[in-house]
Amino acid sequence: MDIYVQKRKWKWLLLAFAFVIIGASLWYTSVLADKIAKDERKKIETWAEAVQKKASLVRYTKDFFEKLKTEERKRVELWAEATKRLIQANNTEDLTFYSEIISGNTNIPVILTDEKGNITAAKNVDFNLDSIKILSGNLKKEYSVYEPLTVSYGYKKSFLYYKESKLFTGLRNVLDDLIKSFISEVVVNSASVPVIITDSTGSEIIAFGNIDSLQIKNKEFVEKTIASMRQHNKPIRIELSGYGQSYVYYKDSYLLTQLKFYPYIQFLIIGLFLLAAYILFSSARKAEQNQVWVGMAKETAHQLGTPLSSLMAWVEIFRMKNIDPEAIKEIEKDVFRLQTITQRFSNIGSLPKLEEENIVAVIYEAVKYISTRTSKKVHFSVNLPEEFSCLIQINKPLFEWVIENLFKNAIDAMDGEGQIDIAITDDSGIVYIDISDTGKGIPKSKFKTIFKPGFTSKQRGWGLGLTLSKRIIEIYHNGKIFVKSSVIPKGTTFRIVLEK
Repeated sequence: MDIYVQKRKWKWLLLAFAFVIIGASLWYTSVLADKIAKDERKKIETWAEAVQKKASLVRYTKDFFEKLKTEERKRVELWAEATKRLIQANNTEDLTFYSEIISGNTNIPVILTDEKGNITAAKNVDFNLDSIKILSGNLKKEYSVYEPLTVSYGYKKSFLYYKESKLFTGLRNVLDDLIKSFISEVVVNSASVPVIITDSTGSEIIAFGNIDSLQIKNKEFVEKTIASMRQHNKPIRIELSGYGQSYVYYKDSYLLTQLKFYPYIQFLIIGLFLLAAYILFSSARKAEQNQVWVGMAKETAHQLGTPLSSLMAWVEIFRMKNIDPEAIKEIEKDVFRLQTITQRFSNIGSLPKLEEENIVAVIYEAVKYISTRTSKKVHFSVNLPEEFSCLIQINKPLFEWVIENLFKNAIDAMDGEGQIDIAITDDSGIVYIDISDTGKGIPKSKFKTIFKPGFTSKQRGWGLGLTLSKRIIEIYHNGKIFVKSSVIPKGTTFRIVLEK
C-alpha cells in the first residue's frame, strides 16, 4: 500500500512540476509573442498614420489642381477680354497694355475663331497655322474639353477655345501617378496588412491587398470582412480621382493574428506529445506486466504439476493398501483442489477456452466450497434458487477463482462474522453479479487502487487476488469488475458485469 501512496504523491508532484514548466513556457512564449505583437502593432499604426498623411497629401494636391484649373480658366478669360479690348482700343497706351496681357500668355494653348470656325488667331499651339485654317474634327474636339469663351465686339462674335497647358497636363499626370502609387503602396504594404479600398458607399471595391483574390469575389465574405475591419479599426477617408470620397479598411496582419493563438497551439502540441508519450509508455509497461503474469503463471503450473502427479499416485497406493476410505476421500478432495489451482494457473498463462455454463450453479458451488471452510458465523444468501438457469460463456476454473477471492476478502473484512449477499440479475443479454458484505468498507479514494498489484490491507497479504480477478474478468471474459458502493464501516458491494 505504501508503494501506491508514494506513487500517487510522486504523480501529483510531477504533475505540479509539469504544470509549472508548461505555465512558465506559456508565460515566456506569451511575453515574446506580446513583444512581437507590439512591434507588429507599431508597424500597422505607422502604416496607418503614413496612409492618412499620404491621403491628406493626395487630397491637398487634388485641391491644388482644382485651384490651378480655375486660375487657368481665369487667365483665359482675361486673355479673351484683353483680345476684345485690344480690338476696340483707340489710344496707344491701351493698345500697349492689352498687347502685353495677350503676349504674357506663354503656356496656355488658345485658338480664336470667328462665327464660322475660321481660325483668326492662335497662341502656344502645336500645329502649323498655314496648313490648318478651320477649327474642326479632332482638333476642335481636343480644344472643346472646356467650354469656349464668347468674345463680342460690335455686331461680331468670336470664340476663344483653349485646353490645358503643358505644365498643367504634366502636373496632372504627376497627380495621377501619385494616386496610383498611393493605392499600390496601400494595398501592397510591407506590414502585410489586409486592405480593402471602397467607394463612399462601400459597395464598389476599388483595390485590395493581402486578401485571397478568389475570396474577394464572394460578396458575403467581403461584407463580413469589411464589417470586421470597421469594428477593429476606424476606416481612413481619402479622395481619389475618378472615385471621389473613398475609404481604406484594414485589420491586423496575419502574423499578428497568428501570434495571438501561438501560445495555445504550442500548449496543445506539447499536451498531445505528452499524452502520446504517456500512452506509449503505459502500453509498454502493461505489455511487460502481461509477460510477467504469463511467465509466472506458466512456471507455477509447471512447478505444481510434478508433485501433484506424485500425490495422485500415492492416493492410488493408499487405496490398494486398504487405508481408511474416509481419509483417502479427504486426501482426494485436496488433491482435486490442487489440480484445480494448477489448471487455473495454466489457463492464466494461455488463452483460456470459454464454455457455456450455468452461472447460478457455479455461484452455488463456490458458496458451498467456501462455507465449509470458514466460520459458521458467516452467512451466505443468493437471490436466485439453485435450480434457476442463466447460461453464459465463461472459463469455469478461472471464474470460480474470482468468486472465491471476493468471498475470502469479504470474510477477512468482516473478521469472520457477518453476512454475504449474492445478487444475480439477467438484464437484456447482460448479467450483473453483485457481491455485498457487512465488513469494514473501503474508502472511495481506494476504489481503483485495490485492483493494482501489491496493494493489500492485510499484514501477510500479497496484494494479488483482486489484480488476478480483474485480469480474469476484463481480459479473458471481456467483462468488468469494480467497487459498486462502499460505506465505512457498514460494508462493500463488488459488481461483475458479463455479456451473455
